Amino acid sequence: MTTSSSAHQQAAIQRLQAAMNEHDLEAFLACFDPEYRSEQPAHPDRAFGGVEQVRKNWSKIFGGIPDFRAELLRHTVDGDTHWAEWRWFGTQPDGVRMELRGVTLFRVEQDRIAWGRLYMEPVKEQGAGIDEAVDEMTASARASSHPQEKGARS
Repeated sequence: MTTSSSAHQQAAIQRLQAAMNEHDLEAFLACFDPEYRSEQPAHPDRAFGGVEQVRKNWSKIFGGIPDFRAELLRHTVDGDTHWAEWRWFGTQPDGVRMELRGVTLFRVEQDRIAWGRLYMEPVKEQGAGIDEAVDEMTASARASSHPQEKGARS
């Protein structure tokens, strides 16, 4: 990829961030190809195609989180893919803080995002820590709290 192409992709992501922070839905939608394809690999049921779903999603976000902000923490271009690490945050109507952090991978074609893979997840400040997370991942917690009883049948 040429430096010019890399700068071109970065400019598209910067336009996206500016539109997010300005809550400018039309400018935001202009960042996407009409046939945009979105995937969330950790949530396959959330995949969709088309800019109308982008409109629906972000209308709700801008309307429901009036102080929504997007921080672009770091980003780079690798081949035809723009990698970006984000922090999205704001206050929900009930006063609860909303914060997502994660990474997006976007392919920019002709100044518009043609496809995206989003790895954005809610931030969980409180929890039992890494040991519980690993136990959940390996089912260790379930096995130790519900040991198989051998010979318990009569």
